[in-house]
Amino acid sequence: MRTIAVIARKGGSGKTTVSVHLALAAHLRGLEVVLADTDAQGSAVEVLKGRRREGPRTVVSTGPELLALQIQSQRAGVDALIIDTPAVLEEEIGAAVALSDLSLLVMRPTFLDIAASLHTASILRRLRKPAMVVLNQAPVMRDGAEPPAVKKALEALRLMRLPVAPAILRGRALYQTALESGSSVEELSPGAPAAEEVRALWEYVHRFAFAQPLRRERTEAM
Repeated sequence: MRTIAVIARKGGSGKTTVSVHLALAAHLRGLEVVLADTDAQGSAVEVLKGRRREGPRTVVSTGPELLALQIQSQRAGVDALIIDTPAVLEEEIGAAVALSDLSLLVMRPTFLDIAASLHTASILRRLRKPAMVVLNQAPVMRDGAEPPAVKKALEALRLMRLPVAPAILRGRALYQTALESGSSVEELSPGAPAAEEVRALWEYVHRFAFAQPLRRERTEAM
């Protein structure tokens, strides 16, 4: 089993959008998925309540409960545990990161998002956990060129020595439309650019997290 923590220090970054879409991407590819919602707002759980077909199992959890959930999920044969974390509670974020095989730091290509990510990056470095940045709500490319805001963000992240996932999620209305029905953009409009973005992100995350052998399984560490 692999555990993926989706984190962000800035509210409104789209962390839940990324969490839900990754959970659905894994589910649509035949994986057994648990989506743990540790955000007090419970947005991920609310989104998937509106789903009319089978989907990932959702669990309301907290930082201190995550280890037990991880062990329980592994014993139940779950393939992927995806954790949607709160934006401001460092203890909750730290607990999720400590248990993760990969942390995804979600941010928009804005000065405030990048500034807020500095503290989170220090947590990741302190815990020595694999992590990468997922740029979300980025402006759409024009004539094959990245908008200035994205270029500046990528340069800032390079200087901060933060690895960035090559799949960027753009500011597209389809993401919100999909969440309103508890669906993924891959289900709602399979050929749309948004669906291609999610597909590319999942494939990269899958190669990074699932293709790497774990040093040891969690239950063996107990």
